[in-house]
Amino acid sequence: MARQLDEQIAGRFPVGQRLRVLDVGMGQGTQALRLARAGHQVTGLEQDATMIAAARAALAGEPEGIRERMRIMEGDGRETGVHFLPGSFDVVLCHGVLMYVEDPDPLLAGLARVLAPGGLLSLLVRNGDALAMRPGLSGDWAATLAAFDTTAYRNRLGLDVRADRREALTATLAGIGAPLHAWYGVRVFTDTAADGAAVPDDVEALLAVEEKAGRTDPYRGVAALLHLCGVRG
Repeated sequence: MARQLDEQIAGRFPVGQRLRVLDVGMGQGTQALRLARAGHQVTGLEQDATMIAAARAALAGEPEGIRERMRIMEGDGRETGVHFLPGSFDVVLCHGVLMYVEDPDPLLAGLARVLAPGGLLSLLVRNGDALAMRPGLSGDWAATLAAFDTTAYRNRLGLDVRADRREALTATLAGIGAPLHAWYGVRVFTDTAADGAAVPDDVEALLAVEEKAGRTDPYRGVAALLHLCGVRG
């Protein structure tokens, strides 16, 4: 996903431009910190205290210049209008958040609002068109049958959450003035890997395969996650 995001940034903004980035639901700050290291001015918004503590601990170990480029804020992603003015950011990330939001449309509208014209909106969502893949590949036939007709599922944390269908999100993005520009699949072949599994020796080959599949039909359409990139009109 990081490679996909870098491709979109490189194709949209001049080389060397220091971008204003907002990471909504930044978690432990993996992407936010990576972009700060790349020279961008990054704001991370997160409401989970444990994740905020992890992000701050990671940031504390960085050189001063990187620490100065990254700001961590406690807050709800659905309240971006409270924290930021319209057009405040060139890039807005919202990765792994929508599955926890019952009605994502107001959240997405708020994200588009804080994007500057021509800005990039990067979403990572659970693929509602492929919910049967994981239980099917695991041989859980009852769960597989049930997954065909729903966007609800139980994640690996044991939480009941929801997935998004690409067609519906495409319409939503058009409606909020940030129409879909590009989309990718994420975790096409590796979704059934166990949590905490060791990194394989051939990890570079694995990444090359996933990157190729994530941009190639029909493989990307059955990925566990979808990476959708909209551009503010």
